[in-house]
Amino acid sequence: MSTLKKTLPGLTSSLKDRLIQQALERKLRQTEQEQRLPPLHAPAKKLAISEAYTRFDQHPGYRQLRIINDGAARMGVRSPFFKLHEGTAGAQTRIAGKAYINYASYNYLGMSGDPVVTQAAKDAIDRYGTSVSASRLVSGERPVHRELERALADLYGVDDAIAFVSGHAANVTTIGHLFGPRDMVLHDELIHNSVLQGIQLSGAKRLSFPHNDTQALDRLLADQRHHFERVLIVLEGIYSMDGDFPDLPRFVEIKRKHHAFLMVDEAHSLGVMGRTGRGIREHFGLPGNAVDIWMGTLSKSLAGCGGYIAGESALVEHLKFLAPGFLYSVGMSPPVAAASLAALHRMLEVPERVAALQARGREFLEQARAIGIDTGRSTGLAIVPAIVGSSLRAARLSEAMFAHDINVQPILYPAVPEKSARLRFFLSAMHTPDQIQMTLGIMEKLLRA
Repeated sequence: MSTLKKTLPGLTSSLKDRLIQQALERKLRQTEQEQRLPPLHAPAKKLAISEAYTRFDQHPGYRQLRIINDGAARMGVRSPFFKLHEGTAGAQTRIAGKAYINYASYNYLGMSGDPVVTQAAKDAIDRYGTSVSASRLVSGERPVHRELERALADLYGVDDAIAFVSGHAANVTTIGHLFGPRDMVLHDELIHNSVLQGIQLSGAKRLSFPHNDTQALDRLLADQRHHFERVLIVLEGIYSMDGDFPDLPRFVEIKRKHHAFLMVDEAHSLGVMGRTGRGIREHFGLPGNAVDIWMGTLSKSLAGCGGYIAGESALVEHLKFLAPGFLYSVGMSPPVAAASLAALHRMLEVPERVAALQARGREFLEQARAIGIDTGRSTGLAIVPAIVGSSLRAARLSEAMFAHDINVQPILYPAVPEKSARLRFFLSAMHTPDQIQMTLGIMEKLLRA
């Protein structure tokens, strides 16, 4: 690949890059075809046990990864991933001893690093240690777990809540356990991977509908609902790649009309939407029981790690006693639970942080659009993409921004379609208007260059 550029005299740099990228894509397709196995139902003929089936370095996924990484290295693009942050990552961070304006962390309200939150975690270590050393069902239950779950339930105005040690696992085990082969799950086409994994585990029929398209969902349910026992609709409060949100009241109407369950993943909307940060429910003024399953993560606005499910008592009790991802997992670490509990209380105590976050998001979105940046469907609520086209261009722009002391991650294919590769800006309540103005000024110059 390195010789390819040398053999293309007279071509512009962008055209050379495009030709190289097309060559990489052809190589990837060739690799996939080479690794394609015969169908499992093929009769009689025995599968030859190739050495490739006994080596991880010959795994198709790893070979694709090497092609992408090696191709990027040949084009002089360094990996933007796994940067080593040397302290708390908020609106600013330190990497390799140097300070950067940071747009790559979802510490939306600055609660990670907040003195009150930090002290709560330290106190929990002093009282409970760093681990509960058991499944909560067996002997890992601690008062801080129940206090956190009670606070989450109160936040949503529902009966109860359950906290999991992983946000991804919360979706996987909840959907995977509650639904089965006689059921159907419909989800927005941009739904998170954890939901897809949960549906696959459940064995339920899976159908996607176009992004935020309530009419398409209504038609699907009218056609399919009567074939299944339980039906679940899954949405996100804010979509993490685009920064937009659904018309939740309309989805509530549809789920009632077709006698379905509705689940909302609030990973990125809790602490971001609503006057006091209570999320999409507060934004639209809905009661807690309008949605059957509230899901969220503790790692963003709540400064911890893990996930939760909130809803009626029967739902939560069922999951606490039978969901494998809770039953067979160690209880949440006490300092993590205490930090998230303290962050939740702080969020309600200092609503000015929520207001500041929303203001910074609006400013960033308006200024970005004013200079011609394609921000897609973003509403300016904490997440603003800058869609630049190819993965190669996004990676190079991220690297150039980093050279100007701005840390922002590229989102590349296959996380998004190739023509929608982007830089993704996570805004924080702690960002200043000057930082935003400087960031977009630099980006404008780089894009013009």
